[in-house]
Amino acid sequence: MKWQGRRGSRYIEDRRGASGSPLGLRGAGGLGVLAVVLVGWYFGVDLTPLLDQGGQGPSVQTSGTLSEEDQQMGDFVSVTLADTEEVWAKIFTDELGRTYHPATLVLYSQVTQSPCGTASGATGPFYCPSDKKVYLDTDFFTTLSRELGASGDFAAAYVVAHEIGHHVQDELGVLSKVNALRAKAGAAESNALSVRTELQADCLAGIWAFHAEEQFGTIERGDIAEAMNAAARIGDDTLQRNAGRRPMPDSFTHGTSEQRQRWFETGYESGNIGHCDTFSVAEP
Repeated sequence: MKWQGRRGSRYIEDRRGASGSPLGLRGAGGLGVLAVVLVGWYFGVDLTPLLDQGGQGPSVQTSGTLSEEDQQMGDFVSVTLADTEEVWAKIFTDELGRTYHPATLVLYSQVTQSPCGTASGATGPFYCPSDKKVYLDTDFFTTLSRELGASGDFAAAYVVAHEIGHHVQDELGVLSKVNALRAKAGAAESNALSVRTELQADCLAGIWAFHAEEQFGTIERGDIAEAMNAAARIGDDTLQRNAGRRPMPDSFTHGTSEQRQRWFETGYESGNIGHCDTFSVAEP
């Protein structure tokens, strides 16, 4: 992805380097503590249920300083966020006749607070509709690549675009409706609604990729493959299998690897928001 020297977003709130609370981590079966935390951290998957109740793991604190790599990743995220703003502003105006209000993206180190709860390695990146902010810790890309093989800058861009996809859902009123339904539903039905919500965000990330390629010409050979590889590695079935568990579809909250790849590809190939209705199909 061509991003160096390009415009960054003014909707970045950088909390990195601020003092943070220690984060206790516990054992995690076959996948390992580090890998489990990194999957959640990187892909917005709450992996707390996969953590065993075994011995106390290490506590980590913020360093108080930013490395050159941290700074570069912050710049990369800022440029990616700026691209999402331009893409969605144009789509909202041209296709929906509406005004897009950008989300703020909070960069933090290890742990921070939000109106939706504590943001940490176990919760992963997430969008909080209460303050319309995305929470993301960027100090993990090298380790994630080493541990899970989800490497490449466009894998990281996919994560940003996915979380902004949740903000788009919020702007369109989808999140509030789904949350109201989930509040009245049983566990299995609530999880099924969550899957459809997450798959739609994957599709919206694909739409962003389509328009980024068309508007900015920044997509390079291999970028889409990086996003597809990332989607394959963080499906609920793959995560549970890698953690030494038998995949339990009723517990899925984000969708299988196949579903996540397919819906991202649907958005990327169509570039049409109307193709991302994961709620009307019988089986997403």
